[in-house]
Amino acid sequence: MTAPDITSAPAVPWTASDRRKTRRAALAGGVGTLIEYYDFSLYGYLAVVIAPLYFPSDQPVTSLLSALAVFGTAYLIRPLGGIVFGHIGDRFGRKKALMATLVCMGVGSTAMGLLPTPAQIGMWATALLVLVRLLQGFSAGGEVGGSATFISESAPSHLKATYGAFTPMGSTGGFALAAAVAGVVSALTTDVQMDSWGWRVPFLLALPLTLFCLWVRTRVEETHEVRENDKESSSPVSSVFLRQPRALAQATALSAAVNGTAYIGLTYMAIHLTKQLGYDSTSVFWVATMAIGVAALAMPIAGRLGDRIGTVRLMAVGFTGFIVLTYPMMGLMDSGLVVATAAFVVIMLNSAAAQVGAYTILPQFFDKRSRYTGVAMGWNLGVIIAGGTAPFVAVWLVERTGNILSPAFFVMALAAVGLVALATVRARHTQGAEG
Repeated sequence: MTAPDITSAPAVPWTASDRRKTRRAALAGGVGTLIEYYDFSLYGYLAVVIAPLYFPSDQPVTSLLSALAVFGTAYLIRPLGGIVFGHIGDRFGRKKALMATLVCMGVGSTAMGLLPTPAQIGMWATALLVLVRLLQGFSAGGEVGGSATFISESAPSHLKATYGAFTPMGSTGGFALAAAVAGVVSALTTDVQMDSWGWRVPFLLALPLTLFCLWVRTRVEETHEVRENDKESSSPVSSVFLRQPRALAQATALSAAVNGTAYIGLTYMAIHLTKQLGYDSTSVFWVATMAIGVAALAMPIAGRLGDRIGTVRLMAVGFTGFIVLTYPMMGLMDSGLVVATAAFVVIMLNSAAAQVGAYTILPQFFDKRSRYTGVAMGWNLGVIIAGGTAPFVAVWLVERTGNILSPAFFVMALAAVGLVALATVRARHTQGAEG
């Protein structure tokens, strides 16, 4: 099978009705993804609090690594979520699948806020923690691929990146919102209160947020009309693996590069600032909120730029920035919180370019009958390889090497992988095929 050819589609009239439909789809996809990733990322920000409660040890690093290992297990089940929700989306419509992912995540996050601790029910509490994280990972596995597919199919060919930016803006904004809520709760509680019940509050907020997003998604129009012959053809996952293996491999490689580089900023950097550099945890929550929030707000700008210069070039700029800037920026972070914040922002701006490009390109790799499944599978396989493991690998590298800047080399290596993967994508124009 030849390399995906990201070519422009014939221009078609775009009416006021089309514009409203596209904006509503982008809002529903972006807001839903924001809430999903708020729920999903809270565990990473609160890992420092959760670790001693569920993994007590005389060695704090051992407790933290155990908690981060559970963080990583949620990623192992994401491909299964991609297969299940992808099948629903490709066979029964994108809207049904996106509604289902929200329900699963809302249930999982609410359950997380109600979990008993090992001090109350022993090791069963740790087992329940793992099960809840698996449910969250299962849900997340179907969310971003579906959102990216849904928005791409709603957007005109000349604005694929502009509207495609809503999915990464939502996912990155979810991390920023999680950091902000964790920061507010941390600031309003004592250490004893935070350890006792304060950490539960951000998870319990998931219920009203989920209900709001369900309402938003009920108001969008379906983008995928399922025909009877589609239901009689081979399953979407078989179509992806057997008929589109090259597209799947490229999507996986790009996802690994995008997620590995992004998750160092989204999850590990807060640990780096508190554990390695000794900054106050409440202050770090706000630093993370600002840096990640700036990246989220920059994504619409990156989307417009991607539609002008091409999404492949946009991703190349982001990956190159990671290679050139990550090590020196991390080296500046011990110069005070103001400098650390600025350095954090610089790192995250590279992620804005890489993520917007990836979420725009990936739906264009796969045919429409298996697109949801293809995007979800490629994205989730890449997340397993480098995304969910990023904070664990970063902590492990520091412990093994004694160099607190060693995670930068992990980022640089993954960015190089991204550039190699981009070289296999033919990109005469920025937009992909119609639909």
